[in-house]
Amino acid sequence: MFARHYRKHLSAYAHGEVAPDEAARVAAHLDACAACRTEFEEIKLGIRLAESLPSAVAPDRLWDGIEAALVREAAGERQRASRPQTFFSSRRRMVAAAFATVLLALVVGGVWLYVRAQRPWWEVARVEGAPRVASGSIGDRGRLRVGEWLETDAASRAEIAVADIGQVEVEPNTRVRLVETRLTEHRLELERGTLHARIWAPPRLFFVNTPSAVAADLGCAYTLEVDDAGRGLLHVTSGYVALETEARSAIVPAGAACMTQPGAGPGTPFFEDAPEAFVESLAKLDLENDRASLDAVLNGARPRDTLTLWHLLARVGHEDRARVYERLAALAPPPEGVTRDGIVGLDRAMLDAWKSNLEKDWLWGESVPAVRRVWRKLWQ
Repeated sequence: MFARHYRKHLSAYAHGEVAPDEAARVAAHLDACAACRTEFEEIKLGIRLAESLPSAVAPDRLWDGIEAALVREAAGERQRASRPQTFFSSRRRMVAAAFATVLLALVVGGVWLYVRAQRPWWEVARVEGAPRVASGSIGDRGRLRVGEWLETDAASRAEIAVADIGQVEVEPNTRVRLVETRLTEHRLELERGTLHARIWAPPRLFFVNTPSAVAADLGCAYTLEVDDAGRGLLHVTSGYVALETEARSAIVPAGAACMTQPGAGPGTPFFEDAPEAFVESLAKLDLENDRASLDAVLNGARPRDTLTLWHLLARVGHEDRARVYERLAALAPPPEGVTRDGIVGLDRAMLDAWKSNLEKDWLWGESVPAVRRVWRKLWQ
């Protein structure tokens, strides 16, 4: 279908370096092509990560060493200048000097980032009230060390700097713990309350444990709520989040939400602009195993609710799966090579191919209060 892709132009497009008419063509293509859109999102993540790198003042001893090396190099140049030179030997020295400069900058930057990533604590700032870390007040600023809890009361809010990859805003009446922070993994535990995460790192570097699932960041911004019974509600505002247990997972895109419950894990994701009756029926199907609610979900599904139906394929029995397939195919016919028998048999390659074809319709939607009303109504 897509005879021409724009992969060679995506970096220039992300930096605003293409002509207006070409930019319009690239934008139109990204709306229709999931493969290019995925690659474009990865490029944007890289740009945000590079822009987020803080500047740092190098220690005096580093510059002393560089100055001494320059003095030695200058003396060597004067000695070499007294000898006959050739164009090629001079050019080789210029290339070698440039390479050494770049290498030094990379090494210094890499060491700085590694040291920063290995710190066993994160910085915490008081936003309002009197947040507490390890049962002690933090004042305006403090540190949250591995294993310590940050707690806010009804009048307190705080902000956590997640190493150098993002920020987490902690709402009132929240209890959250720093579980791990290292170069390849940063992890919080949300026992109860609400947090808002904004992450600009590569996927699967930041995680939040909850009593019912683990939220794995895929490059995004989201809100995560946990009530006193350990039940959770995830809202994604940018990118994607994976909600996972050993037995079940859900991929939640921007504009969508997903409920979780201890013992059941993540429910089926849905867009937050879905009708309240649809969301309530889906919650009963997911969390109460109410099979009678499947009819209401299938009948109430809109073309945009293919997100929900695609996830349901792997969550219902063989007989019900055929019904889900028929409704999904009626809303969005499967691409070439994807068959009814393959989907009902949960062929992984066919499921992924159909998902890629559907993603262009999973556009952002506005969050509506109905989602929270349903969540509280079901679990009162």
